[in-house]
Amino acid sequence: MDACDTFRGTISADTYKDFILTMLFLKYISDVWQDHYDTYAKEHGDSPELIEALMKSERFVLPKDASYYAIYARRHEAKNGERIDQALHAIEEANGTKLKDAGKSVFQDISFNTDKLGEEKQKNGILRELIEHFDKPELNLKPSRVGTLDVIGNAYEYLIKKFASNGGQKAGEFYTPPEVSDLISELLDPQPGDTICDPACGSASLLIKCGARVRTNHGSKHYALYGQEAIGSTWALAKMNMFLHGEDNHKIEWGDTIRNPKLLDKNGDLMLFDIVTANPLFSLDKWGHDDAASDKFDRFHRGVPPKTKGDYAFISHMIQTLKPATGRMGVVVPHGVLFRGSSEGKIRQQLIEENLLDAVIGLPEKLFYGTGIPAAILIFKKDKIDNNVLFIDASREYKSGKNQNELSPENIKKIIATYREGGSVDKYAYIASLKDIQDNDYNLNIPRYVDTFEEEDEIDLVAVRTERLELTAQLDALEAEMAGYLKELGYE
Repeated sequence: MDACDTFRGTISADTYKDFILTMLFLKYISDVWQDHYDTYAKEHGDSPELIEALMKSERFVLPKDASYYAIYARRHEAKNGERIDQALHAIEEANGTKLKDAGKSVFQDISFNTDKLGEEKQKNGILRELIEHFDKPELNLKPSRVGTLDVIGNAYEYLIKKFASNGGQKAGEFYTPPEVSDLISELLDPQPGDTICDPACGSASLLIKCGARVRTNHGSKHYALYGQEAIGSTWALAKMNMFLHGEDNHKIEWGDTIRNPKLLDKNGDLMLFDIVTANPLFSLDKWGHDDAASDKFDRFHRGVPPKTKGDYAFISHMIQTLKPATGRMGVVVPHGVLFRGSSEGKIRQQLIEENLLDAVIGLPEKLFYGTGIPAAILIFKKDKIDNNVLFIDASREYKSGKNQNELSPENIKKIIATYREGGSVDKYAYIASLKDIQDNDYNLNIPRYVDTFEEEDEIDLVAVRTERLELTAQLDALEAEMAGYLKELGYE
């Protein structure tokens, strides 16, 4: 994180994360390109034409003057910002759709030649320092040194997490804690052949975890990842994150999912997916209420959510994009979603009566960046075999941190095991029937179903009195003994 010090006092952490993560991306593709070039040169040193032809078949094309090394070589010259921007533009043009989406490019919202870094001389010095930070031996990202692609992807995720931990309120806009992503991906159990979508994907960490689950559990890369993200700079993070994790079979769209869903089929209807999962911004204000009643995709036929709380807008959209037979869904929500009334209560009641809700899992407080409130995971399924809903209260199951709590591997295993077994567990889980929920007026507040009250041990007053008398007698004896010592010493 030394590179962060280059920017501190000049621009905010929320802004300089884009510079650092973009430079890491540039360094990585440059190191990979150079590593492969060196390998081909050793094998075919007497045939430059063959080497050039082999390099054209690389996963990523790197124009000669656009590499990190070319930028590093000229770091002491003027116009560092202009050179970096030109390099990024050349990389986009050389790689077609990999770094573009419907006319928008990954680097469109970031410019190293910005006045935010100060006047030209100051800006040039800041960028020179940044370039030099990435020349350190530990940032040699060549595959021949670091090994598998996972190392790079994990390093990128680590940096995103670090920025999120320092990002305050804005952190929740682009990052879901990895433990929560692990938990959701396990709960949804993605299978080979699944199509997986996150309509509020942020930096795409949740999607990437779902893909990794298929590879780990089934040894297969036969799946497809889809996402949409409203914030341009965060969409760019997602695209780079996908590339650095080797996820080429993906489609990440830029735009507002509620106002303008982009993941459509050839007929212009909403695409349907096997898995839909998201951690949307909690209780989003100004989510698109005014146009919801006339939504052409009929996403709000159960009711229009409140103008100032968009939680059920995302839930309604996600439900509408589930495949009829295989569709399953996991969404992170604030607890108000479980019990608020009015239009939200009516939507919640219909979802329950349609037998779509499968589980409600309460999480600990201070898990999510930018907010200390506890949240819950709602699991929906299209193919339920009964009309029960499993409630799990995992709010007391966490590893405590200084500013942020975490789910430990043991916490996650306990939740997963309880969900898969599907039964009640004293003080932890309860399997509620439809009648149970109806009797509670469709209120899903977890304490109504999972009794976590611990009775205090009954106090034996006779035993307490006996112990008190014994202690009093011991004290009297000590006082008498001390008085004797004092008398011997001449103190009356």
